[in-house]
Amino acid sequence: MMDELKTLGTFGLKTKRELWKARTNLSKIRHQARSLLALRQEVRKEKEPILINSLSKIGLVDKNSTLDDVLNLQVTDLLSRRLQTIVQKKLYFKTPYQARQAIVHGHIIIGSNIVTIPSYTVKVDEESKIQLIPESSFNQTLSKPESDLGSTETENLMVETPQQSEKEEPTINQETEKESN
Repeated sequence: MMDELKTLGTFGLKTKRELWKARTNLSKIRHQARSLLALRQEVRKEKEPILINSLSKIGLVDKNSTLDDVLNLQVTDLLSRRLQTIVQKKLYFKTPYQARQAIVHGHIIIGSNIVTIPSYTVKVDEESKIQLIPESSFNQTLSKPESDLGSTETENLMVETPQQSEKEEPTINQETEKESN
């Protein structure tokens, strides 16, 4: 239950139904892989590359992956290929919900087509074509973060070293002594 909620928040899913759909899609992919493992070797050699190629086009596995790699896929792998997730990372949106809003309101284009579906599965060759429309108000507000800490509020935070804390303690003690006198 808590894992579901954490996944919903991490990927900015609107309802649990979106998570359940991703699980169903993953279940279907894994079922195809298991059924290929049950086939004879000759038939399997013909059909296995078809599955691997289709999954490599959407970036779930590499071209030289095996069926074991397909069986090891997780729901998070599928969710990370959603347009909403890729837009958040590529265009530096602060939250997945902000990325979702931009998509739904028609601010995102892939190539020359406006895409308004946050759950759209992005293919590997389309990933480089994702951008904001030129008229978008997000063009002025979004910029590459200056640090890996996240938001601008945390950029100026300083990590306190033990030496700094020792130096600051005497000044605090002196101030309390002055106040008590």
